Amino acid sequence: MLDALEGAGCRILAHTPPTQAPFCISFETSTGERMGIVAYAFFANSQIIRNRPPDEHRFQIKYGSDFKSLHPIWQDPYMLYTTLFCGIDPERGHFVGADPVLHNPTPFSRSIEYKEHHSQAILRHGWYCWEREFNGAPETPVEVLVGGTANHFLRYVRFEREALGEDQGHRQLLAERAATPLPPSGLMSAADGPWAPAPPTARLHALAEEFQLDAHEVLDLIANARRLKMAVRGWVAEEHLVRALRQVPGVTDCVRDDGEGQPDVSLRFEGSRPLRIECKNVLRNMASGNVARVDFQRTRAAKDDPCSRYYSPNDFDVVAACLHAVTLQWEFRFAPTTALDGHPKCTGKLASNVRVDQRWLYDVQSVLRTVA
Repeated sequence: MLDALEGAGCRILAHTPPTQAPFCISFETSTGERMGIVAYAFFANSQIIRNRPPDEHRFQIKYGSDFKSLHPIWQDPYMLYTTLFCGIDPERGHFVGADPVLHNPTPFSRSIEYKEHHSQAILRHGWYCWEREFNGAPETPVEVLVGGTANHFLRYVRFEREALGEDQGHRQLLAERAATPLPPSGLMSAADGPWAPAPPTARLHALAEEFQLDAHEVLDLIANARRLKMAVRGWVAEEHLVRALRQVPGVTDCVRDDGEGQPDVSLRFEGSRPLRIECKNVLRNMASGNVARVDFQRTRAAKDDPCSRYYSPNDFDVVAACLHAVTLQWEFRFAPTTALDGHPKCTGKLASNVRVDQRWLYDVQSVLRTVA
């Protein structure tokens, strides 16, 4: 890690000894930007193991000897340090990074596996991302892994800083875009995807006046402050959903509910009771037949109830699948929860491996009329 950062023109300011984990490194880039990482880094290898596929690579998640407890993965509450969770193969000269949020907390000891063709793709392209393969475990949460050669390690740090807390569909989209760095402002151009109409100038001016900044400075502030950008991005899909629903004839009292554990949107349709709608982003990779997919489960379950990871049909009335990660358009398809498949093992819960098939409609009026 030190060699890779120095090879990218960085000056190492301080670092913990190699006998201490996780590894902490602070450094200054060639442009004078100061950054820090907390790296949960493990050796990766392709050693042949009996009864395991011969083309399998892996890195073992293990520090110390406590294999019974769950161990927290630290995130800097001030967002100055970026947390990495990765395997490094020094022989091949590449790394594979997993989502640190998805692995928090983590047990020791276990392995994260990938294939020889993933390793070859990393070496061939320098930067590569893919969905982790879980043979025979369809209910395992989807995870997007990223890999890179040593000269892309700084890019990896910037990527994890940008992708913190993202769903897996947008994590993969950001990883693909990371192959072409954003301009210095950190803002995407119109070529990066469609944009909704800009807010009225008067509203921008009012906000700028409140902050005593001009409108461009407000946008630059959001673009360059991780905490602000993460908060704004998390609301974007819901904001587009609310805007779309408010244009539907018969919809009234359409509001976003930002309460903890509550469905994202509440509305009435043609005088109905309040209807609850949950917004979920699709994954970047399509299923066979060009069908979009949703990883429909919570990040983690209660310790004594594994089935609490999964949603119940009574948690909300309608699911809105946001297709942005696939189409780069803020568009949605809708399904009542009663139309979704039940979980194969957890009675009363919904399956997590969801295909956005013919049961999902663009015509939200028909769906709302079904549940009203």
